[in-house]
Amino acid sequence: MSSQAQPAIGEMMAASVPMVRTLGLVFTEASAERAVVSLPDNGDFHNHVGGPHAGAMFTLAESASGAIVMTAFGDQLSRAVPLAVRAEIGYKKLAKGVVTATAELGRPVADVVAALDRGKRPEFPVHVALSRADGAVTGEMTIVWTLRPHS
Repeated sequence: MSSQAQPAIGEMMAASVPMVRTLGLVFTEASAERAVVSLPDNGDFHNHVGGPHAGAMFTLAESASGAIVMTAFGDQLSRAVPLAVRAEIGYKKLAKGVVTATAELGRPVADVVAALDRGKRPEFPVHVALSRADGAVTGEMTIVWTLRPHS
């Protein structure tokens, strides 16, 4: 699945993750190394200062990381399930308007698969930058994922 086209991953994520549908996330790029996902500007998801609620931005970033995980490791689903282990997010500037999450895989796919081949439960980070339309980074998040082998 590492060469899956972005519309297909976006459709798959929208079908399997209800919050992706609820927030109306838009997937514009998805590969095993990088994913770009946007949160439309929707007043229903604004906070007290008129920008996207922190929970919506967290979901945006986590969804971008999930797009990478599915494209990079979708061919491993018959033997392992991907799970988010932990996440840390930092909010840097006020976000207004459309917010875009750009996620990058922090460990080579081959290394993760090799660890799985050795019977390990590999962990790997996905780093995400959240930005406004003017390019200003409004937040950063790291999600650590694992591939848990089926018992």
